Amino acid sequence: MSEIKPFHLNIAEDDLVRLADRLDNTRWPEQEPVDDWSQGTRLAALRELVAYWRIEYDWRRCEARLNAVGQFTTEIDGLAIHFLHRRSPRADALPLIITHGWPGSVVEFLGVIDELADPADPEAQAFHVVAPSLPGYGFSQKPSGTGWGIERIASAWSELMQRLGYDRWVAQGGDWGSAVTTAIGHQAPDGCIGIHLNMPIVRPNPEDMASKDPAILKAVQRLMFYQEWDSGYSKEQSTRPQTIGYSLVDSPVGLAAWILEKIYYWTDNQGSPWDALSMDQVLDDVMLYWLPATGASAARLYWESFGTFGAGNVAVPTGVSVFEKEILLTPREWAQRSLTNIVYWSEVAEGGHFAAWEQPDLFVAELRACFAKMI
Repeated sequence: MSEIKPFHLNIAEDDLVRLADRLDNTRWPEQEPVDDWSQGTRLAALRELVAYWRIEYDWRRCEARLNAVGQFTTEIDGLAIHFLHRRSPRADALPLIITHGWPGSVVEFLGVIDELADPADPEAQAFHVVAPSLPGYGFSQKPSGTGWGIERIASAWSELMQRLGYDRWVAQGGDWGSAVTTAIGHQAPDGCIGIHLNMPIVRPNPEDMASKDPAILKAVQRLMFYQEWDSGYSKEQSTRPQTIGYSLVDSPVGLAAWILEKIYYWTDNQGSPWDALSMDQVLDDVMLYWLPATGASAARLYWESFGTFGAGNVAVPTGVSVFEKEILLTPREWAQRSLTNIVYWSEVAEGGHFAAWEQPDLFVAELRACFAKMI
């Protein structure tokens, strides 16, 4: 059961032809009666993306890139886990497990893996990079029962690192990856010498909500916007994931719209999602939900763990990078209530929620600066 198996992607051409047919037969709604994104994904933006998807997008390019990095599967706790694994050629490389979130996938890390593993600067810290797909995401197996929450995933990731022969390693994550990485820090398994988060989640207390401090006020305002205008997806996925799952698994355009709205709101852009990410990048991610039909299974992680996101104190050495356009801003004053051993803290002026995807160079620099404090 502990065997690590190579995983080679070769999607059947018939699957791509059926996708094209579905795109050709989309039943479109009327245009939104507002001139912004306040009612959700704009019709013009989605039509542009779908037209590119149908005519110009090349899945085989993404497929080849994933295969070139190195893909594997292994069964942990009864579930087949898919992961990218890029070993560094450097003898001094530090093993790193890096975890994506929703609506992301391992493609978020395609722009950083090479530089992390084999730096252009021979003096820069190198890493053996392990990037697993969350259970029910990408090409990891879909849980058939309940119980695969962040604590169980964290334990599985520790087992994965041990199975790969890494007895001294670090962990990193944002979004659900932040929750899983925080859980790793809370569990403090043998071998984990520290963690890095690019979206720490700490719930404010009543005094915080009434603060007049500019930094605290900015964080509270960001939180209020999220709760009132930006969290409908999480309410649906944390309460009725099966209901929305039918649409996400059956309609490629519905799936793309569900994801594109978050790309727009959560990236550091100047009014268009394409300011931050290319259409190819976004569609690579959409395809990792469409091809394995994970719209419902991915949503179920919200049902399993949304109420415990970021719970538990962490005593292992911890680094935090707060990117300016993150969904939720966490002041250090809040973070250190549960992250009790912060050894690195940085506030980055550019970038948003998908830090590695949007700002690969800055992201790599943050990880190196952080983990230099722990080795």
